[in-house]
Amino acid sequence: MPRDPADADLIGELTADHLKVQRLFERLRAAAPGSAERKELTERATIELVRHGTLEKEHLYPAVREHLPGGAEWEGRELAEHAGIERVLAELERRGPAEEEFDRLLLALVDRVTAHVLEEEQRLFPRMQAVCPAGLLRELGGKVRAGRATAPTRLRPPAPRTVPAVRPPAPGTGLLDRVRDLLTGRGRRASG
Repeated sequence: MPRDPADADLIGELTADHLKVQRLFERLRAAAPGSAERKELTERATIELVRHGTLEKEHLYPAVREHLPGGAEWEGRELAEHAGIERVLAELERRGPAEEEFDRLLLALVDRVTAHVLEEEQRLFPRMQAVCPAGLLRELGGKVRAGRATAPTRLRPPAPRTVPAVRPPAPGTGLLDRVRDLLTGRGRRASG
């Protein structure tokens, strides 16, 4: 009998996000180069990736640091991967879909995100499931579900590194992003 999605733990929630992004990438591959659809799908992917990255930084990586042997090193590598993905997203936002550089950046984004997802799903998540109490993973899954409604959807300039290495966005940032997205139609035209 399938489990209730509302009961998914941290790993289930983040894996569902990965699947959603991979489906967007499939639609991006099918969209005509230089098309408005490709730009809109890229905006939608950016929204999903920024939201997902924020939730991983707030909930996954602190648990990795605390529970995994070598957790601080894992966290550092994962955060570096996020920073690289965010740089590509920022470049994509500055480009039009008809620019030659847009397609090169889009390919780089898909490659980086796919490698990151494989690393998490094949190496990090199984380790977390082995060492983290199931109750903690369920609690963090609930926090991820709740956080989706308020997580930012737009890139922010990198903040200076502080301890802990992850600083959550200011309260209300996600709400402001959603208002801006609604007013501009960002990521909505291609969401169907």
